[in-house]
Amino acid sequence: QVQLVESGGGLVQAGGSLRLSCAATGRTFDTYVMGWFRQAPGQEREFVAAINSDAQKTYYSDRVRGRFAISRNNANSVDLEMSSLESEDTAVYYCAAARDLGYAPRSYEYGYRGQGTQVTVSS
Repeated sequence: QVQLVESGGGLVQAGGSLRLSCAATGRTFDTYVMGWFRQAPGQEREFVAAINSDAQKTYYSDRVRGRFAISRNNANSVDLEMSSLESEDTAVYYCAAARDLGYAPRSYEYGYRGQGTQVTVSS
């Protein structure tokens, strides 16, 4: 059974930092892009960041570029370092995986998703 489990969420003040981690089990993701999405209350799920299978390419949404950094520890583990957090970053953050086809996957191509971890930024 494939599982993606997120950890590291919590409450942080605006301007602070937080590191999220994702650990995948059940198969090897060495040919997969690993990414992060988030969903705030009443809003649609949005892409945050992704890293390709050999960790040589990273992708970021415009809203987080320069503040967030995604890294890959191994085939099945990815982190998201978040800094200069804003209240607008409050959301449930989800880890996801998509087959690496040489381009940034579209949202619907992420076939594996975790259950999410809550990040709350207080202003």
